[in-house]
Amino acid sequence: MTTRFWWVRHGPTHAKGFVGWKDIPADLSDTAALQRLEAYLPKRASVISSDLQRAAATADAIAGNRPRLPHDPALREMNFGDWDGLPMDEVARISPVESCKFWSEPGDIAPPNGESWNALSNRIAGAVDDLIAEHGPGDIIAVAHFAVILSGIQRASGMTPKAAFSFKIDNLSVTRLDFIHDARSWRVGGVNHLP
Repeated sequence: MTTRFWWVRHGPTHAKGFVGWKDIPADLSDTAALQRLEAYLPKRASVISSDLQRAAATADAIAGNRPRLPHDPALREMNFGDWDGLPMDEVARISPVESCKFWSEPGDIAPPNGESWNALSNRIAGAVDDLIAEHGPGDIIAVAHFAVILSGIQRASGMTPKAAFSFKIDNLSVTRLDFIHDARSWRVGGVNHLP
């Protein structure tokens, strides 16, 4: 028995810099890409998303006739705290040491009033475990964010946070992570696929 997570990164926002809990819309004008994505995803999957509008609107756009689960705030992007909405060069200017360590030593380093990589990973793991317990085997399409998907890749592969940061996760891409119930283990089925 397997629970297959079809992680979809939300549509593009065209924002520059850090965008975490800042609730900005996605550009969903590429209807051809949305149609390809909707056609690629399993028809009998349930659809869930972060409660941030860029993820929720993307999920609504690709749901089709699939069951739509309530938005889950636990699937939000990393909380960048005081850095949220700022360009990266501005963050480097105001927090030179912390911002450097945030990328070079991901783990317990957190932006001021934000969350660390480890805190994000624990939050996402809890949300995923709840989905597995509630829905059991089958397919779940989860529309979320860059760091959310990276944390899932890290968990499924056992790699370090820094290694997980090396993956590219494009907007409207699909990353498949499978939980094998009998073995209580994960398998990476594909990363950053653009249908």
